[in-house]
Amino acid sequence: MTNTFRIIDTGVREGRANIAFDAALIEERQANRVPNTIRFLRFPPTALIGRHQDLSKEIDLDYCRDTGVGVVRRITGGGAIYLDEGQLGWELVFHRKSLGIPALPDLAREICNAAAAGLSELGIDAKFRPRNDIEVDGRKISGTGGFFDGDILIYQGTVLVDMNAQQMVRALNIPESKLAKRRLDSAAERVVTLKELLGEDLPDLETVKQSLVRGFREGLGISAEPGGITENEEVLATRYFIEEIGTDDFVAEIDNPGEQGEVLAGSHTCPGGTIDSFVKLEGPTRRILQRVLISGDFFVTPPRIVFDLEACLMGLRIDEINPAIEQFFADNDIDMLSVAPEDFQASIAAALG
Repeated sequence: MTNTFRIIDTGVREGRANIAFDAALIEERQANRVPNTIRFLRFPPTALIGRHQDLSKEIDLDYCRDTGVGVVRRITGGGAIYLDEGQLGWELVFHRKSLGIPALPDLAREICNAAAAGLSELGIDAKFRPRNDIEVDGRKISGTGGFFDGDILIYQGTVLVDMNAQQMVRALNIPESKLAKRRLDSAAERVVTLKELLGEDLPDLETVKQSLVRGFREGLGISAEPGGITENEEVLATRYFIEEIGTDDFVAEIDNPGEQGEVLAGSHTCPGGTIDSFVKLEGPTRRILQRVLISGDFFVTPPRIVFDLEACLMGLRIDEINPAIEQFFADNDIDMLSVAPEDFQASIAAALG
């Protein structure tokens, strides 16, 4: 299998259209109609939540509506982020056999180390920080994440070239606990931009892209050459946008689940993120799990496996939940980034009290 990657740049696109292109790119790579790809992308001001996150919990919807900040749900897991034209998005979409590294945590490490090496060419000391950040002196300059869809991996990241930090703080509902953990007064102190680090020596976007590509070439042992976007990618992206990803229903698929009547809520934080569970019980003794909704900023691949887990648990007695979760993960091909079956068990247990 060739290790030559196509390099494309889709420019600045509305946020939901950007995510719809991701879905199209994955489908085209699965069908072998396009090669392994490095894509660069940019967003207008956008609040972007992870696939399993609670919309209203993560984003100040009133502020975003009043200021024109786009609200988007991506198809990858992880936490909420703010993006604007001052940030450069990058992603790799490739067959899992291409790098000879089967596990998601190992791939994340190698890709992030390669990206950090590329960024360091610009005159900064960028380092991978597990589980999925690239930092300079303890401050994040790039957040990353990804998932497998069959044999295809999409792994994404951003580079904070420049950013409206105050708008980020207003658009996102950033938990005080997350700031306290790092002894920070505001989320703006947690991140750093190339502009802040390099000042007048700030390179243009083309130079940043070239540095990242060199990092990927050398760190991952691949070749990469500029290529074109196919007509079918654009057609598929438009279809995904119209039918799902561009709709308000998709963005609000998980929104305030705890406000529904008789719903029990619980949360569990582990090295891989926070898992929130919303449980509704039924039966004369309230010992049957009518349904469960699982949300949070964790990475599980494929992302739809969480919905399969929710369906698997419906109708079980409370004492059957933990064995069922263990069996579910044993029976399915699942990659997880620093989370384990017992973390999902703990989150549901917290909801049950």
